[in-house]
Amino acid sequence: MSLPRLILVTALATSTLVAAERPALKMRPQTIDPAIQIGYGLAIADVDGDKLDDILLADAKQIVWYRAPKWEKFVMAENLTAKDNVCIAARDVDGDGKAEVAVGAEWNPADTLNSGAVFFLMAPADRTQRWTPKKLPHMPTTHRMHWVRGADRSFYLAVLPLHGRGNKNGAGDGVQLHGYEWPWRETSRPFLLAADLPPLHLTHNFDLISGQGPQAAEGMLVATKEGLRSIEAPANRSVPASVTTIAAGEVRRGALPGGGRYVATIEPMHGHELAVYRGPTTQFSSGADWTAQRTSVDDKLVQGHGLATGDLLGIGSDQIVVGWRGGTPGAKVGIKVYAAADARGEAWELVALVDDNKMACEDLKVADLNGDGRPEIIAAGRATKNVIIYWNETEKSAR
Repeated sequence: MSLPRLILVTALATSTLVAAERPALKMRPQTIDPAIQIGYGLAIADVDGDKLDDILLADAKQIVWYRAPKWEKFVMAENLTAKDNVCIAARDVDGDGKAEVAVGAEWNPADTLNSGAVFFLMAPADRTQRWTPKKLPHMPTTHRMHWVRGADRSFYLAVLPLHGRGNKNGAGDGVQLHGYEWPWRETSRPFLLAADLPPLHLTHNFDLISGQGPQAAEGMLVATKEGLRSIEAPANRSVPASVTTIAAGEVRRGALPGGGRYVATIEPMHGHELAVYRGPTTQFSSGADWTAQRTSVDDKLVQGHGLATGDLLGIGSDQIVVGWRGGTPGAKVGIKVYAAADARGEAWELVALVDDNKMACEDLKVADLNGDGRPEIIAAGRATKNVIIYWNETEKSAR
């Protein structure tokens, strides 16, 4: 047998083995809210300290949470600004077992001078009651936010605008990524997370890069018009490293069956293509270009707008969950799950069409809501105006 033939047979055998080890994905949908307005952003966190993760939603005019396990809906705040809310971040940052919450509002991507707003929501004693908004300084077109663990183990809020100040048609001055300290004091001011940020535009979303160990500082991986950029945790004011060069709108990290890592993207912003980049052994911040290690997984999305990774199948590696919201006449909407077909992630296979035209996905998350070790999918629909939990009832792997 010639060497190329041997390599081909070996690759096919590895792919078959990986696929054979996968259980069938079984998801059961439960609509917990059939009447939202848009559902801009979701967060998963324990709001009330009962050790159960709750679901939070930044809807157009309301910030709400759904209390586990019955998913009762409580309004935290509403009509914060004249225009819509757009994003939310929730995480226990002070160690009391209850989430701190921040939101972004006054959403108007066409106004790159005066739009945007950032609020901390201050919790009442009874967290089912209304929360008190504390408005903070902001950049125009506030769009995405995360609570991030810093180098000193304290947390700050990272806020990413869509555009740089004064941008027109996605061009002009670059975006400025700011951090907000917690707790916020009268003397507090936002600080630049990358003082020498090169011009980046249409910075649609970002993911956190975990540090070494549960208490280590976290970095950020940002999806931009110029490609993916990383900001290393210990040097938050350093120049971000280039990771890829293809425009992306969504980004999430994941682990491969062979122990390697990958990055999943939706390209371009609001795009049609799900892509995977297989990572080298170096850190994100090394300057290594991942672009050549790209695999197109799905190029038939219609306004791809939801992305997450997680081990839904219980096989020790991360699958990709991708949602799209449609928008063109006759286009279906929904959610798919893909898994690596080989240990190196050079090929990917469709595991399941989880939702077929009932979820116009604006945002989605993956989290284990009932503690059984099998993560659920939680999604919010724009045109479908719904919030759905897809309960993971997959048989547990015997591996």
